Amino acid sequence: MKQFDAIVLGAGGAGMFCAATAGQAGARVLVIDHNADPGRKIVISGGGRCNFTNVGAVPERYLSANPHFARSALSRYTPADFIALVRKHGIAFHEKTLGQLFCDGSAKQIVSLLMDECAAGSVDFAFSAPISDVTHADGRFRVTAGGHEYEAPALVIATGGPSIPKLGATDFSYDLGRQFGLKIVEPRPALVPMTLAGDDLLFRELAGVAAEVIARAGKAAFREAALFTHRGLSGPAILQASSYWRHGETMAIDFLPGHRPGWLAQVKRDRPRATMKSVLSALLPERLADALSGKLALAGDLHGAKDAALAAVEQRLHNWEFRPNGTEGHAKAEVTVGGIATDGLSQQTMMARRVPGLYAIGEGVDVTGWLGGYNFQWAWASGWAAGQAIAAAR
Repeated sequence: MKQFDAIVLGAGGAGMFCAATAGQAGARVLVIDHNADPGRKIVISGGGRCNFTNVGAVPERYLSANPHFARSALSRYTPADFIALVRKHGIAFHEKTLGQLFCDGSAKQIVSLLMDECAAGSVDFAFSAPISDVTHADGRFRVTAGGHEYEAPALVIATGGPSIPKLGATDFSYDLGRQFGLKIVEPRPALVPMTLAGDDLLFRELAGVAAEVIARAGKAAFREAALFTHRGLSGPAILQASSYWRHGETMAIDFLPGHRPGWLAQVKRDRPRATMKSVLSALLPERLADALSGKLALAGDLHGAKDAALAAVEQRLHNWEFRPNGTEGHAKAEVTVGGIATDGLSQQTMMARRVPGLYAIGEGVDVTGWLGGYNFQWAWASGWAAGQAIAAAR
């Protein structure tokens, strides 16, 4: 049986960064993954260019049953810290929008960065090694994977969540958490396209149309592009809002963000012969303008409409409610909301309070960031926190 100071389960962003951090501080670390190669989600992220962090990664932009849990790790390993590491490795990058940083080249550069950092810490890897057993006795964790047995006083759950199963994602982290007595916050797909049916078929008839909107779910609102698909709605604004949506609830879209109340009455005064369709066609993609004007029941030109009727039309356009019948599920979700409950973990070290030596990091934990590099920053920050703690405990 091979002995290590720590065994990390999962060769994704969080797992590799944790291993590199602990390894460079002197710990002997093994990373185990059932896939044949590391960082499979990293490689496809950001359209193949990896949105590796966001300069605005503050705790308020993360969802969790405990909204304060991520604060410690995020404050101690910041976007600036990872940016410095990217520069150290000579990786060119750019800010696309809203603080989102992408590689100029390929997402594979981030995987290479992580592997190089692991090499600097003499980290060992076991790929194509499905885990068949994990036990804990006498302060030691024993893992059987790929037909081999390994042992260490520290075990890190970094196997992520079930989003994008075609890349090998599973809910193994939840099963392992339960095995060690950790509670699980009900997981659900997040940053995921919405599906529509019934009266909301209006949107499904607009497949391929995109527009800048404000999408709302509960108290959350995001101003970005929405994309109409043959199944429902997608695009950054919708993906962001999806993380806050619960089945059975409504969502709402402001199709004309930035327009002040009374703008339509002003249009009537300036252009009394204008029709609703012509007004919307000047502001929105034509197919969307046609569909909306057909639903607004405002016949003829604006001259014949009372201001109260125009105000009601405005209200509808700025708060167009619809009720999704679901999402496209984990297959299309970028991440998962929920997971290993934070109340069983230390926010400083990511270690389980009741199981010394057991750590949980990354997407498998009930901390989910906004779209745009936030979840990678959580991977780096939580991995760094656990790696530091593992090294200090040697």
